[in-house]
Amino acid sequence: MIRFAIGNKNGQLQTLKAVIDTGYTGFLSVPNEIITTLNLPWTGIDRVTLGDGSETTFEVYSGRIIWDGEYRDIPVNESETDPLVGMSLLFGYDLRIQTVIGGIVTIEELK
Repeated sequence: MIRFAIGNKNGQLQTLKAVIDTGYTGFLSVPNEIITTLNLPWTGIDRVTLGDGSETTFEVYSGRIIWDGEYRDIPVNESETDPLVGMSLLFGYDLRIQTVIGGIVTIEELK
């Protein structure tokens, strides 16, 4: 899991812990409770294929995160699971995971 801040364009922020999901191609998914608390604006619907091959749709919202020390506006998918960080958010970064209990997760921008 990694921790970072998510918010809206009005400056409201909330700390978030999210699971890195290398099979998720989106940016970030969060439950409706976070979307409602931050009053994230709705931007549309995204059709996706899940890991089991089935298709579903996600409501998509506009969110702002602090990522690598900078504000970044990203699409946020609504999903009633633990928050997930997808590969679109990690694109351009080196991801290293120590696969032991309490292992360190390191994310560094590729130069």
